[in-house]
Amino acid sequence: MICQKNYFAPKIFRHYWWLYAVLLIISSCKQKNADSGRYSDAFIPIYNKVTVLFDANKTDKGLHYLDSAFKQLPNPSTGDQFRYYGFYYAHFQKAKHDHEKALLYADSMLMMANKTTDKTNYVANFAEANYAKGDAYFDLNQFNDSFQCYYQGYLIGKNYLNNEALSDYTYRMGMIMYKKAHYKVAANYFTESYRQKSLTPASSDFAAFFRKQELLDNIGISYKHNNDDDSALVYFNKTLRFIDENAPLFPDRKNFMAMARGVVYGNKAEVDIKDGAFDKAIDLLKKSININLQKNFDNADAEYSELKLAKIYADQHKSALLINLLNDLHRQLDTVKNSLAEAEWNRLMSTYYEGQYDLQGALQHLKKYNLLKDSISKQASLLIESDVNEQLANYEKAHQIELLSNDNKRQLISLYVIIVFALMALIIIFLVYRNWRISKKDIQTVNLLNKQINEQNSVLEKALDELKINSQEKDRILRAVAHDLRNPIGGIASLTALMADDEYTEEQKELINLVKETSYNSLELINEILEATNLALIELNVEPVDINSLVGNSVELLRFKAAEKAQKIIFEPLSKQQELYISREKIWRVISNLISNAIKFSPTGASIFVKVTKKANEVIISVKDHGIGIPEKLKEQVFNMFTSAQRPGTAGEKSFGLGLSICRQIMEKSHGKIWFESDIKTGTIFYISLPLPDTAKQSVELPQQISIPLT
Repeated sequence: MICQKNYFAPKIFRHYWWLYAVLLIISSCKQKNADSGRYSDAFIPIYNKVTVLFDANKTDKGLHYLDSAFKQLPNPSTGDQFRYYGFYYAHFQKAKHDHEKALLYADSMLMMANKTTDKTNYVANFAEANYAKGDAYFDLNQFNDSFQCYYQGYLIGKNYLNNEALSDYTYRMGMIMYKKAHYKVAANYFTESYRQKSLTPASSDFAAFFRKQELLDNIGISYKHNNDDDSALVYFNKTLRFIDENAPLFPDRKNFMAMARGVVYGNKAEVDIKDGAFDKAIDLLKKSININLQKNFDNADAEYSELKLAKIYADQHKSALLINLLNDLHRQLDTVKNSLAEAEWNRLMSTYYEGQYDLQGALQHLKKYNLLKDSISKQASLLIESDVNEQLANYEKAHQIELLSNDNKRQLISLYVIIVFALMALIIIFLVYRNWRISKKDIQTVNLLNKQINEQNSVLEKALDELKINSQEKDRILRAVAHDLRNPIGGIASLTALMADDEYTEEQKELINLVKETSYNSLELINEILEATNLALIELNVEPVDINSLVGNSVELLRFKAAEKAQKIIFEPLSKQQELYISREKIWRVISNLISNAIKFSPTGASIFVKVTKKANEVIISVKDHGIGIPEKLKEQVFNMFTSAQRPGTAGEKSFGLGLSICRQIMEKSHGKIWFESDIKTGTIFYISLPLPDTAKQSVELPQQISIPLT
């Protein structure tokens, strides 16, 4: 709040320095701490304790604790360091009035503000640091530097639409205009600051509340000095109502509430003095003095109220009351130094001695008054002589020039970028054109190649058609030859069978048996040829077949053949009955062929393993032997018709090389697969897979079957 006497200029801040140190410089960000994470969790209790000590006017003790506690922080944040320097700034600026040291700590605050990464905290810290520097410069009478710092705080608030920063700026401008005696302008600034401050909630923020009541009082003081007493009283009364309405929200701040009321009482008394209501003014001044003359209250404000009361006593020629009051005030001034109050005290003492006709004493005090007044006026004249509006206009112009310069730089950069992109576009167009020319040639080449390929495809199609016709003709001739040969060879086989029963010599019987065996082999070959050539033309007759039964029957029929070589067949069926939609005859032929081959190519006394397994979508039948295996060079040929991979069995059995070819054709027509794994050391495993029927064809649970060797 502004000091209340119109015959001396007020200071830029309130006299109870610790209130601003704690509330307006430090505590202004206390509420934000929980919301924005401005300080680390470890620093918050340190912050709270130091604030309590500063609040009790124990700044030396607060800083001692701050130093020892801050050293224990493992990793202080940027916000922690900012507030650390803020406490030191408040101590030197307000308690010690060492403005040069305060300026150093304000610089440190600004350095930490520039390191802040969070945008909200950056704006708050940057504005606060600049205002702190501005206040230090102001008290050092370096007004140009002070105004520039204030302007920097204003810019950050304007650019980020931060009403807190803008309110602090307009508050300071109001104080400056008040000191320059531009009271109407000051009132406007204070009103604007109040409006900006009121945009933020004050229900739980004591610093915001205290600033707002101060602004209301400052508006009233500005109107008072502008001789608008009615408006002044309106705002003084509004200030008191505002304090009374919000006091219940801050029960632990009763002293501050009383202190604020005491200041307003002293301000209202000045209006009553101007109106001649001296009794009313005396009553208000005594209430103000009783409040703020207490320890840790606003003693400086109490001194000003005592001076106002002393002036009333002097004007009313109440010499006894006047000298008693001035003597009490003199003892106070020895404790609380106040050059403004001391100057006015000497003037009143001069008036008292003049009334007592002690001209020597009056002259002595008048000299001291003039000396102090000249010093105060000299300091005030520096501010009055400075043209704040011109300075701010210059800063604004400089800022606009900087913005234009930055715009020019951005435009120049944009121009360079456009030129680069234009060059790149030209290069791209050139490359596209060149590639188009190359592509055009390539397309012509490709079209020529496609034409040649199409011609070759036509030749190949004709060749394939001819090959297909030749293959069909070959099959037809083969079937005709086989069919024509089957009857005479069958007759020879029957005739030699009859002749074998007659009486002949051993040599003759041997020749007859040789002819018979050759005839039977020839008939078997003819039958396989006919089956292989007819299979592609025959449609399979599918039916539901139990795969366990089909494989079991094949094994049972061939166990006798295996027994001729002392071999045994081990069969492992499925645990459940499973029907497949297949051609019973053809699949039986495949299984029998695979088992026959295993018998043929396995040594005497060997075991053959037949196993049926079921997977997700298929049934797999495997036939495993420990025979002679299939050499690597013959593996690609075993499924070919009339393959050169045919070999005699382990007992000299004849092999025509058609069986596996027929098996593959049957499996393909049955939508299945056939494959094998073979090694000349361990033998061969042949697999066939058949697809499962639809899920509607469900298998039926059977008792678990045990694998039984068939001998």
